[in-house]
Amino acid sequence: MDLGNGSFREFYSLPCSCNYSFGMLHHLSSPSLKQYNLVVAKTFGRGNKNQFLPGDRRIKLRTERPTSSIQASGLRLLRPRNVKGDDSKDNASGESILLDVQTLERDLDIAIAEENYAKAAQIRDSLKLLRQDSTTSVLAANAQFYESFRIGDLAAMQALWANRKEVCCVHPGARGIYGYEDVMTSWDYVWANYEFPLEIELKDVNVRVIGDVGYVSCVELVKTKGSSWGGQFATNVFERIDGKWFICIHHASILEL
Repeated sequence: MDLGNGSFREFYSLPCSCNYSFGMLHHLSSPSLKQYNLVVAKTFGRGNKNQFLPGDRRIKLRTERPTSSIQASGLRLLRPRNVKGDDSKDNASGESILLDVQTLERDLDIAIAEENYAKAAQIRDSLKLLRQDSTTSVLAANAQFYESFRIGDLAAMQALWANRKEVCCVHPGARGIYGYEDVMTSWDYVWANYEFPLEIELKDVNVRVIGDVGYVSCVELVKTKGSSWGGQFATNVFERIDGKWFICIHHASILEL
C-alpha cells in the first residue's frame, strides 16, 4: 500500500528468549532487517512511535526509506566509578575531573540564573580549561551519550554520532548495524519500547585516549519503570573530528547478574 512517498513494510514476529525483563520480544523478519538478527520489545504507545500490540503477528511500519534496524536496553546516567585513565594516575583521577566538570556546569547554571555574569564568565573559563583535557572530553561525550539515552532525546543522540557510513552500533543480543542513518533508526525503534526517563548506573568505567581516538568501557546496570535491574557490558569508541569528540562505535553485550 502506498501513502504519499512512504511505504508499508510487513514484519512477522515470533517469541524469543532473551535476558530482558521487558516482556515478550519479537524477531523482525524483513529481508533488510534479517541480516542484523535484531529483536524488538513491545511498545507502549509513546507519542508518534510505532506501536506493536500484544498478540499481533503482523506488524506494519510506515517508513520513508528501507529500514534495517531496531532494539536495545534502558538507562539512567549516574556518575562513573573506578575510572582508569590512559596513564599511571590513580583510578579516581578521570572521575574527579568529570565530577569537577559537572560541578562547574551546575555552578554556571546557578550564576546565570542569579544574573551574576562576572562569576559566570569565570566559571566558563574554568570549564574551557578542563574540557581541553582529552580524557575529560571523552568522559563528557560518554556522559552526554548516556544522558540522551536516559531521556530518549533522539536529536541529542544524532548530534553525538559521527555522520559516517562506517559507524557501528551493536545492541544487546543483536548483530552490528552500520551507517549513520540505520544506527539512528535503530535508536528510534529502541526508544519506542520505553517510558522515559530511564535509569542507568555505570560501573567499572575505564577510559583511554590515544591521539584522536578514545574509548570508554563500562558495566551498564539498567532499570526501566516497573522492572528489575539488568546488566550490559558496553564499549563506546569516540573519534575527535574538527576538535569535537563523536561516538563511532557502541557495543553492548548482555551480562548475567
